[in-house]
Amino acid sequence: MFESVWLLFALPALGALIILFAGQWMSQKVVGWVASAMVLGAFAVSVMLFLGLTALPAAERSITITWWQWMTIGNFEVPAAVLIDPLSITMAMVVTGVGALIHIYSIGYMDHEPRYQRFFFYMNFFILAMLTLVMSNNFLGMFVGWEGVGLASFLLIGFWFDKKDEMYGWYADCGKKAFIVNRIGDFGMILAMIMVWSTLGTLVFTDLTEAAHHLAPTTALIICLLLLLGATGKSAQIPLYVWLPDAMAGPTPVSALIHAATMVTAGVYMIVRTNALWHMSIDAGLATAWIGMLTALLAATIAIVQTDLKKILAYSTISQLGFMIAAAGLAAYGAAIFHLVTHAFFKALLFLAAGSVMHATHGILDINRLGGLRTKMPTTYRTFLVGAAALAGIPLMSGFFSKDAILVVELEKNLALYTIGVVTALLTAIYSFRAVFVTFHGQPRDQHLYDHVHESPSVMTIPLWILAVLSVIGGVINLPFIHTLDGWLKPVIGEHEKIPLVIELLGITISIVIVVVGVLIARALYLTNEAWAKQLVERFAFLRRPAEHKWYVDEMYVFFIVAPLKGISGWFARTFDPKVIDGAVNGVGGVLSDAGEAVRKLQNGAIPAYALSIFLGVVAVLFYFIFAG
Repeated sequence: MFESVWLLFALPALGALIILFAGQWMSQKVVGWVASAMVLGAFAVSVMLFLGLTALPAAERSITITWWQWMTIGNFEVPAAVLIDPLSITMAMVVTGVGALIHIYSIGYMDHEPRYQRFFFYMNFFILAMLTLVMSNNFLGMFVGWEGVGLASFLLIGFWFDKKDEMYGWYADCGKKAFIVNRIGDFGMILAMIMVWSTLGTLVFTDLTEAAHHLAPTTALIICLLLLLGATGKSAQIPLYVWLPDAMAGPTPVSALIHAATMVTAGVYMIVRTNALWHMSIDAGLATAWIGMLTALLAATIAIVQTDLKKILAYSTISQLGFMIAAAGLAAYGAAIFHLVTHAFFKALLFLAAGSVMHATHGILDINRLGGLRTKMPTTYRTFLVGAAALAGIPLMSGFFSKDAILVVELEKNLALYTIGVVTALLTAIYSFRAVFVTFHGQPRDQHLYDHVHESPSVMTIPLWILAVLSVIGGVINLPFIHTLDGWLKPVIGEHEKIPLVIELLGITISIVIVVVGVLIARALYLTNEAWAKQLVERFAFLRRPAEHKWYVDEMYVFFIVAPLKGISGWFARTFDPKVIDGAVNGVGGVLSDAGEAVRKLQNGAIPAYALSIFLGVVAVLFYFIFAG
């Protein structure tokens, strides 16, 4: 059974090749269904592997399948191998399961797109790269997938490369921004891999558990901080989060697949996968937790004032990734993966529902122009409401259980981090239901736009319903006091640290109070317009403008990094390049040209001059042999 793991990669690769070479002779719907069928097939393979693992004793749930020896340079050996264990299979099921639903949704959403074939080729390629990332048994194989999803992200964000608007500028520039910012994180990953190999002599994950014990604390700290740099790039954390909001320039299914459910969680997965290294440096873990929670708070404050529906969800994604990174930093690996899985369900749902609104309004996502859509788009409204409830942490929804699992760990280990988490959870509940109330409730704000709104076709709404169901029941995979997911991941993450029942109950109670207060504030502000809520907002009015400007982080990047680099490069272009580089090249050419011109004058066609030259040459040779000898 486990030997058939190659199908996990072969199916999306085959889909991409079929679309690349035969897609031009297929109809658009056939191209879409071929791509979707291949990802569905990969999901079936991942489920089969999952069932195979469950049949084994817990101690044997780590199987390495080696295909060939990939690199052998002296004692540096890296195999082309996959690691089948609870963590990799959990990630594979999320990638292929959610990915298949988004592929099917895209058949309807991209129906009138002239680059239909190219879009589905990129999507299948992304699935292949993401599976390479999560299934590889070594750092180098994971890095190939890491770079592959970066390339796919660049291609999909800039899919409409010839488009430009006021919000994003040139869409191609948004793709370049994501690519360049991620290269900074990738530099940290490369340095971390070099240090791991030079100190431990291996890049294979299963060897790290024993080898990591030989690391000096300072070395472990440096390696983990370099890995953290990689995670901040891919998982959009401070200071490298700025690419993700601009990534919303890509088609909405891209936002759902890459920037909510899969690629951006790669940093979380990487930290959990390398947990043996992180156990050797508590300081690195604490720094990671602080970066995660500060990112969560910062992004939540920005999300609460955004007016573009996709931008609200983009900053929400950054915020929720902060929760996951913080959990991983506190060694709550089970809680981090739990929230990763549930977030994939409800955030993919929210993005696809936003795409349904966009599809119905011909691209309008400004919530100030919407309103009253629940009567025109009942399916989209109900599914979006489910996703918002899960994101906000409404009790019994999947997001309630997974977010609470992280907050309870913070309550036990670090009260300051917990305080930030509670404030962020409150803001999350407010902006989640702000999006619901302003978009779908009240009266239409643009009557002409409202009159032309329609519900999306079933090929788009069926994936919404499936994700809505998963967003409701997803919490059962790790119910409090049962810890099923923790038990499943135990061979990878080790024994789960039991949290005292009193702290668990206190954390749950506070979480319920926070979400209820948040929903009531959102209702009073955006639905019933109550005076007390307006007074509350006025107290924090001084924060609104900086939050609307995203705390001027992009401006600081431009001022301190982009503008100086452009200035230096401009000076090189205007001065150094033409005067020094071009001057040197042109100078050498000029000298040779002048020398050639001087020599050319000797070739005057006069026979006596040539005879004199020969005579002088003979005399010079004779003098050399007579006097030099």
